[in-house]
Order: sequence, then structure tokens, then C-alpha cells
Amino acid sequence: MEEFVQQVSSAARSMWSYRWAGLIAAWVVAVLGSVVMFRIPDRYEASARIYVDTQSILKPLMQGLAVQPNVDQQVGMLSRTLISRPNIEKLVRMADLDLKSESKAQQEALIESLQKSVEIKTTGRDNLYTLSYIESDRDKAKRVIQSMVSIFVESSLGASRKDTDSAKVFLDEQIKSYESKLEEAETRLKDFRLRNIDMQTGDGKDSASRLTEINQLLARSRLELREAEQAREAAKRQLEAERSGATANTVTQGLMAESATSFATPEVDARLDALRRNLDGLLQRYTDAHPDIITTRRLIKELEEQKRREVAELRKAALASPVPVLATSTQNAATQELSRLLANSEVMVAALRARVTEYTARFAAAKAATRTSPQIEAEAAQLNRDYAIIKKSYEDLVGRRQSAVMSGDLDMASGVADFRLIDPPRVSQKPVAPNRLLLLPMVLAASLVIGLFSSFAAAQLRPVFNDGSSLGSRTGLPVLGTVSLIVNDEDRRTDQMGKFRFLAGTGGLVGLFMIAMVTVSILTARQIG
Repeated sequence: MEEFVQQVSSAARSMWSYRWAGLIAAWVVAVLGSVVMFRIPDRYEASARIYVDTQSILKPLMQGLAVQPNVDQQVGMLSRTLISRPNIEKLVRMADLDLKSESKAQQEALIESLQKSVEIKTTGRDNLYTLSYIESDRDKAKRVIQSMVSIFVESSLGASRKDTDSAKVFLDEQIKSYESKLEEAETRLKDFRLRNIDMQTGDGKDSASRLTEINQLLARSRLELREAEQAREAAKRQLEAERSGATANTVTQGLMAESATSFATPEVDARLDALRRNLDGLLQRYTDAHPDIITTRRLIKELEEQKRREVAELRKAALASPVPVLATSTQNAATQELSRLLANSEVMVAALRARVTEYTARFAAAKAATRTSPQIEAEAAQLNRDYAIIKKSYEDLVGRRQSAVMSGDLDMASGVADFRLIDPPRVSQKPVAPNRLLLLPMVLAASLVIGLFSSFAAAQLRPVFNDGSSLGSRTGLPVLGTVSLIVNDEDRRTDQMGKFRFLAGTGGLVGLFMIAMVTVSILTARQIG
């Protein structure tokens, strides 16, 4: 430790020998640094704040009617890509910054400088953006920020309109393509229906269902035919018995017993006929398990039961009434009535036979068609499926185009993305750069460091030995002795005067910097005021 202190003390005494060189170097650095610092022009900051309001009342009102883009994401992406080369080139033209740029290299340098100088900051979730630019020319800085604000707002609207127009063009092309496909599908479906018009039915049932339906109708018609034939045979027997001279009472009772269906129930028959026609219509549209079909069949069953009860009561009333011995006129009337009943039965039998024949022919035709109908039905199902898919796609595209149009109108409507200029472009009254109050101490410190380094370097280049030990350690030779210098009063005064001059030079350097700092502070305060 003692050796280290001795070395430091020896170096300090050596540097003291070259103190004037260090002081001159410090003054030179201080003067040059001060000149350079004061020649740096003042730079002013122009700034503006913009608030983007993305919460609009139109959003919930247009929910489901128009495509609503993520406005927050779009604005965030715009803020990150605002300082791009195309926007900077546009900024140069808008702010008239290219008037002094004569060459291509100057323009490139200007664009690169603006890209580094223009800043955009955001607070994040609040959608509050700050645009700033630092320039020595206050008017130029303000023009740059005004142009940036215009570009920021116009870029959002332009991008939105561009996206909407691109979407509309794409949808128009797709709609035109699907429209031609839809026309082709309609033509194929029309040609198929014309080729197979005989196989088509209005109810839309397949061949198996039609075959089952015709078989049921045929079985019902055959049953009704057998009932009509039985009624006709009964009428024949009664007529023969009447003509053979049977008693009027026996003939009348036999007639009533054999032809119970001759008792008329017109109201019940009309309701039954209406319900059966309704049931036929329901069977063409629904299955047997449909609630309307079950209810209709139940009503038909109840009406048939009511008809049987009414016929039975009429028959009992007829049989219970006393029948006198018929005169010839009464026998003739009974014979005429039986003849009329027989004629009606013959007409009914003929009609039912025609119906059975027709249903038999339909059943045979439907059964023969089942061999080729599955292929035709499969082709029809495929054509209908293709047509339905193309039609749905076409309708979806038309709906999406309308939604795109509404979305474009929504983007351009007021309040969808409201850009509010919170702070208009303004330039700071106080220069933001350079900070001379900070630079002056730095220049002073640098000058002092350079002065010390100059003294140390001079002492190392031309060393001075103040004692024998340092000389011996440096040369490696033994020191036999030292000669002391006898200092008189005049030498002491000269030495003290030199120290005073050195301290005055050093103090003058520090004092000038202090005066400069006070002056700069006063000027800065006046600019702010």
C-alpha cells in the first residue's frame, strides 16, 4: 500500500511539472467544445394527440346485418405501419419538404431522416396516439405533424374502402359464376322433367309409395264392389219374391231385412264423404302416423258407427210398424220400389267394376315402372341435390354481397371509427435539444479530463524524477547520492506566482462555465415566459 501511494505521489509530482500543458489542453478543449455546443441549432418538438373512438352505437344495431371488422386491430396495425416508406414519401410531398431536394440522394437522405425522426406512440388500450417530430425549423416541424395527422386519418378510411371494394369485386365475380352454374342446373332439371313427365306426381312420392297407395285403393274398391254385388243380389231376390205373390208383409219385412243400406242417412253420408276426401288429401302429404290423419280416421270410424246405429233404429221401426194386407196398388208400388233399388244397385256395381279395372291397370303400370323408376328417382334426387346446393351457394353469395355493401356504408358512416384530435399540432416553445445545461458540465468535465491526461502523457513521454528512489526504480541503476537545490526567496515568490497563475487559469475555466450555465438558464426561462 505504501509503495502504491508512493507511485501515485510520484506520478502527481511528475504531472505537476507539465501542468501548463494540461491547462492549455483543457482550455483548448473547453473552447472548442463550447463553440461546437453553441453552434448546434435549437431543435423544437411538434406533436399532436389523436383519440380513436371505436365504440359506436351502430355496432349493436347492425349486428347480424353487416360484417363488422375488428376496428381496434385495424387501428393498431395502422399505427404500427404508419411510418412506412410510401407514407413518408406522401408526407414529403404534402409538407413541401422536397422543394430543397435537388438530387435523388438528397431525397433519399430526407426520407431516411424522417423515418428515424417521426415517432408515433400509443397508450395501449385507450386508443390514444401521440405523433411527434423534432426539427430546428418550427414551421417545418408543424407542417410535418399536420401532414402525419391527415395521413393517419385518411389511411384508415382508404384501407377500409379498399377492402370493401375488393370484397365486392370478388363477390360479383363469384355470383356471376354461380349464376351461370345455376342456369345450367335449372336447364338440366327442366330437360329431365320433360323426358320423364309421365313418371312425375304432384305429391312428390316415390314409386314404392305410389304402388302401396294404389294397392290400398284397389283393395278398397274390390271390397266396395263385393258389397254392391251382395246388395244387388238381395234386391233381385226380393223382387222375385214380390213377383211370385208373396205376402205384402213378408215382402216388406224381407225388403227391409235384406236391403238395410236402402235406409238413407244423408247428413252422416255427407260428412263421411267429406272426411274421406280430406283423408285422401292428407295421405298424399303425410305418413300414417301424422296427428291429423289419426284424428280424421277416428272421426270416420265414429261416423260409420253412428250410421250403423241409425240404420238399425230405422230398421227396427219399420219392422215394428203394422203392415195391412196390401192391395194391388200397394203391391205395384213395392214392385216399382224394388225395381228402382235393383237398377241403382246395377249402376253402382258397374261403376265399382270400372273403378276396380282402372285401379288394376294403374297397379300394373306402377308395378312395371318400379323396374326403372329407382334409377330415374336417383337421377332426379341428384339433380335436385345439385340444384339445391348451387342455389344455396348463390343465395349466400348474394346475401354476403349485400352484407359487404352495408359494411362499406357502415365503415363510412359517422361514429364507426371516430378520429378525434385531442391536441392539435403545436410546437413547443422551449427547445427540446440540445440540452445545454447538461452539455456544459459535460464539456467542462471533458476538458478537465483531457488536461489531466495531457499532463500525464507529457510526464510519461519526458519523465521527471523528484527523488532518488524513483530514479533508481526507473533506470535499474544504483543511485549513489542526490544533490539538493537551495531555494531562495525570489525562487519561492516565482514558484508561488506560478501556482497562483495556474489556479487562476483553472478557476477561470470553471468560472466561465458556471457563468455560461447561469446565462443559458436565464435565456431558457425567458423563452418559456
